[in-house]
Amino acid sequence: MKNEQSQITDIFGINVFNDAVMRQRLPKNIYKQFAAIRQGQGDFTIRIADVIANAMKDWALEKGATHFCHWFQPMTGLTAEKHDSFISPTPDGKTIMEFSGKLLVQGEPDASSFPSGGLRATFEARGYTAWDCTSPVFVKGKTLYIPCAFCSYTGEALDKKTPLLRSMEAVSKQAVRVLKALGQANVQSVTSTLGPEQEYFLIDRGFFEKRLDLVLTGRTLFGAPSPRGQEMDDHYFGTLHERIAAYMNDVNTELWKLGVSATTQHNEVSPAQYELAPVFTTVNVATDHNQLTMETLEKVALRHHFVCLLNEKPFVGVNGSGKHNNWSMVTDTGVNLLDPGSTPHENMVFLVFLCAVIRAVDKYAKLLRASVANTGNEHRLGANEAPPAIVSVFLGDQLNDILEQLAAGGAKSSQKGGELKLGISTLPPLPKDCTDRNRTSPFAFTGNRFEFRMVGSTQSCSGPSFVINTIVADVLSEIAGALEKARDVRKETHKLLKKIAKDHHRVVFNGDNYADAWVVEAEKRGLPNIRSTVESLETITEKEHVTLFKKHKVLTKQELYARTEILLEGYSGSINIEALTMLNIAKRQIMPACIEYSGRLASSMGIVADAGVVCNSMQTILEKVCGLIDELGAGIEALETTVDKAQSISKPNMQARAYRDTVIPAMATVRQAADALEMLVDADLWPLPSYAEMLFLR
Repeated sequence: MKNEQSQITDIFGINVFNDAVMRQRLPKNIYKQFAAIRQGQGDFTIRIADVIANAMKDWALEKGATHFCHWFQPMTGLTAEKHDSFISPTPDGKTIMEFSGKLLVQGEPDASSFPSGGLRATFEARGYTAWDCTSPVFVKGKTLYIPCAFCSYTGEALDKKTPLLRSMEAVSKQAVRVLKALGQANVQSVTSTLGPEQEYFLIDRGFFEKRLDLVLTGRTLFGAPSPRGQEMDDHYFGTLHERIAAYMNDVNTELWKLGVSATTQHNEVSPAQYELAPVFTTVNVATDHNQLTMETLEKVALRHHFVCLLNEKPFVGVNGSGKHNNWSMVTDTGVNLLDPGSTPHENMVFLVFLCAVIRAVDKYAKLLRASVANTGNEHRLGANEAPPAIVSVFLGDQLNDILEQLAAGGAKSSQKGGELKLGISTLPPLPKDCTDRNRTSPFAFTGNRFEFRMVGSTQSCSGPSFVINTIVADVLSEIAGALEKARDVRKETHKLLKKIAKDHHRVVFNGDNYADAWVVEAEKRGLPNIRSTVESLETITEKEHVTLFKKHKVLTKQELYARTEILLEGYSGSINIEALTMLNIAKRQIMPACIEYSGRLASSMGIVADAGVVCNSMQTILEKVCGLIDELGAGIEALETTVDKAQSISKPNMQARAYRDTVIPAMATVRQAADALEMLVDADLWPLPSYAEMLFLR
């Protein structure tokens, strides 16, 4: 019987048409040419595509596949797929299994039925999917999945992948320029890498099916606080419940088959909240893998009679969920450009790239904020669980000290970590890092990478990643331009580092980002604090952002404006669905239950009075219930009015503002009355599972 380690080795990537499979199944000359194409060298001909397609088909058929699909990521934030069979009829009435290079490299979904931000009219349907050969093809179920980019008939990007691939080329181009200027002539390309940690909630499927708000919106629109929340700090890293452990084991198995290197798993801070983290890979593949991870978390949960909630804030009063994007850059020679080494003050390449990131974050803070703006994150950012809406950088003591030395003229030393001795003879001394960590920071340096902690748990990794790639590429292009003109590169490098350290130290903050004092301090420093999702999205099309994306060929002006419109429409659409769902539940479930309870209470009071007993407590409860019913009724009426008005507005930005300024406050009024009633109405009559049940019953 095989041990667990050998079983994992056997199944890892078993359903992926990966490099090892290609080496085995492709002719050597075709494999060599294809490997060069994936590195951006050589032309992709239909002859090469035909050979690869045939090998893919044979491999997929052996895996039991009957269909293939172009798997892409439209602006819905989800994935899309259209399945076609390998079957091809023959003249004699039989069929053969065929798959050509033409079918592999290009598909044709309906572009008008996906969000386009006005780039496509309803009657203009044609769009194209193009095989992204840098992300592995895989088999899932009975289908061969081909990762693809998605564009309109006129060539505009309509997806999440295209700008990400463009940004990867942009940052690679500019990073190579900088490295060559610094004497690293052997580097031909630089790849941005990503390791996205994924947080999620699990609740029993029975509770989920009784809550229309969870079914339709992914979060609870009603719910009084549980008597117990996260205040005991006993869930974080706690012992895994047997049922949860079994679920995680199945998730790992499914992901490993697809080549997703899921490693870390544990209880998160909130009750019923958990986290999964993979090993680093290229930002493009990591984004695809994260989409597969979210899908797998949801699919496997149903097998275990759970439902996985990915919404950023499914429960009020306990921590919400994020997606911590650990980002870095690696050369084709295997060097992590954000690895400080043992003497970072002497590591000139590291210091240049570190300072480039710091300048990029400060210069384009509003754009980074906009990259994580959505309805769910609006409930999460700024709460005592997630970074605030203020974008700042955590460096830690060692790098902050070096930055201060650079600002003063040059870095000459690095702080050391040392050892921790716990005073117990049986415990070994622990090597101590040279700096602490800061889990409240939005953009934290964590050893050899930056952790962008503001990303929402439902969001695609693409948006935040292509923004980081592009803004860093922009600063690297500035640095490269200066170094390429310099007579004395070393002197010019020190000059640039000093200027960046002085000009952008304001964005560095190593303290408590949750503290009110930081909000005041950040304002003094001139750092933007954009709490509203709508306000944040409206900054995307500012002139400097349009120029940025156009300069690096990541997004055209039309594509950028279209994306902004799509995001604003998505915001309004999400709030509209939540408001209509709230009205449905309030009118058809909560109000009838409260009226029935008040009737029962009044009837009981009559019986007690007939017995000659006066019960003031019953009278008090009835008055409270009836008063809250009136408040609920008035709130329902007001919410209906504000929703009708918001729906009638045609301009996306004006409509989004209306939902923010009128509909959301009206929803809060309805919820306040309903949640107060939950604390009074008989539990047997209350129509919705409670927070306590959903968060704690397994």
